[in-house]
Amino acid sequence: MGDQAQLLPGTLDLLILRAVSLGPLHGYGILLRIAQISGQALMVEQGALYPGLFRLVRQGLLKAEWGVSEANRRAKFYELTAAGRKRLKDETESWNRLVAAIASALAAQPGEI
Repeated sequence: MGDQAQLLPGTLDLLILRAVSLGPLHGYGILLRIAQISGQALMVEQGALYPGLFRLVRQGLLKAEWGVSEANRRAKFYELTAAGRKRLKDETESWNRLVAAIASALAAQPGEI
């Protein structure tokens, strides 16, 4: 698809935390949620998602519990921890500062410097 964007290095964890902040989800649900909240512009491969989930659980930012999916299958559901909510808040603020700085730099015109 021509409207898809490439994930920047280091942004997958932020996207996972944001997707899970909207409600507990299983792995495939997280993939769908990221696509949904990005307007289908970001598609995460399962091969990238599951190591990211493992890393975030190990860091104590997500907790995982077994449950039953809407397809009546056993699945691991992920939920934000308090540390995960704090990390999401901090990373979101940092990301917004970066975006504002880059937008400012890209909008600079000759003679304004």
